[in-house]
Amino acid sequence: MPTFVRTDKCDGCKGHDKTACVYICPHDLMKLDKDGSETGHAMKAWNQEPEQCWECYSCVKICPQQAIECRHYADVVPLGASVQPLRSTDSIMWTIRFRNGNMKRFKFPIRTTPEGSADPAAGLPDPDASKLEDPNTLFTQNAHKFDASQFSVNN
Repeated sequence: MPTFVRTDKCDGCKGHDKTACVYICPHDLMKLDKDGSETGHAMKAWNQEPEQCWECYSCVKICPQQAIECRHYADVVPLGASVQPLRSTDSIMWTIRFRNGNMKRFKFPIRTTPEGSADPAAGLPDPDASKLEDPNTLFTQNAHKFDASQFSVNN
C-alpha cells in the first residue's frame, strides 16, 4: 500500500530545498509543496503518485519527524494496527501497535561492519588495463576460483 505524509508532523525538513524523503525515494514520488499550491499545505512533503509506490519504506525510515506512514495490507497489519520504523545511525527500531493496544518493539542493526570498511575488490587481482578495450573480457573472468571457506556465517 502506498505511503502518505501526515501533514501535522511534517515540517518540510526545516525548509531545505530537498527534503529527506525527496532525496531517498528510488522512484522520485515524493515532492515538497513549497507554496501550498499543489496540496494546500505549504512546506509539506507528499507522495505525488501513490499508485506507483514501491513500498520500500525508504521515506518512512529516513523521515526525521516520523511524518510518513504506510497503509499496510490487512493480512499483515489488520485495521487499527500500525507499523512504524525509526532509523538511528546504527539501527532501525520497528514499533508495532496491535489492534488490542499491545505494542512490541524490535531493534535491528543497519550494518554489521563499520561504515567505510567494506572492500568490494578484496581477493580480486589488480585490473589489467590492456584488456579494457576487449568487450568480451570481464574484470572477474577467470580472476579466481570461488572458495567458500573464505566466508563465514555468523549466527
